Amino acid sequence: MKKLILFATCLFMLGGNTLFAQNKHFTTNGTIEFEKSVNMYAVFQKIIDKDNEAWLQPAFDSYKKNQPQFRKLKSTLAFGNNKTLFTPIEPENVSNTFFLDNPMVGQNNVVQTDLNTNTSINQKKVFESVFLVKDSVRKIDWKITTETREIAGFTCRRANALVLDSIYVVAFYTDDIPVSGGPESFAGLPGMILGLAIPHENVTWFATKVNEIVVDDKALTAPKKGKQVNRKELSATLTGVMKDWGNQSNSYLKAFVL
Repeated sequence: MKKLILFATCLFMLGGNTLFAQNKHFTTNGTIEFEKSVNMYAVFQKIIDKDNEAWLQPAFDSYKKNQPQFRKLKSTLAFGNNKTLFTPIEPENVSNTFFLDNPMVGQNNVVQTDLNTNTSINQKKVFESVFLVKDSVRKIDWKITTETREIAGFTCRRANALVLDSIYVVAFYTDDIPVSGGPESFAGLPGMILGLAIPHENVTWFATKVNEIVVDDKALTAPKKGKQVNRKELSATLTGVMKDWGNQSNSYLKAFVL
């Protein structure tokens, strides 16, 4: 009799879990509002060395007295029909400082990702030039962990990866939005990336709001202007241009090819 009751209980629980899974709501269309946060003090402390400290340290000290530690930038990610479009929002007020020339502290990309065809089109502003980087969706070898975090009302699971062989990335994704996208050119997880951090570059992106609305294909149209290249060609071009830039070249190159 006890075995029969236990068997019936298991069937009930299994049925309840199946019903829950069937009734669970998934968001497949909408927009996500992201905030990029850059630790400006940490970013620019790194570029001070013995060759420039005589003039750069006083400039940096002055910057810290007049500017906030964290720079906040807004962007949106529209998604629908298994496509995404990441679009930066221009800040209303931009302080006039040479520190902002560093591409890591700005937003230079408009990125359309088509997960149906596994293709990506990235309109990338590189100083005064504009490139249109057409390639396959970047393959990232994510390692999914058991750690979770609440972001914009969604339970997200943590994943870690290395991109460009050496840049450590932490992402938090939710399978309640079953679209394998994310901010900028980051994708490839079994759900939408709502949180992203590049710790050693002192930069994060976190969703602040998810709007479940119908998004048609016109709102997901890829950018069209720019010199057409693929990722390998862009990297080769930038490496050639920046070969004599010293310590700065590595930081700028990473920012432009991420």
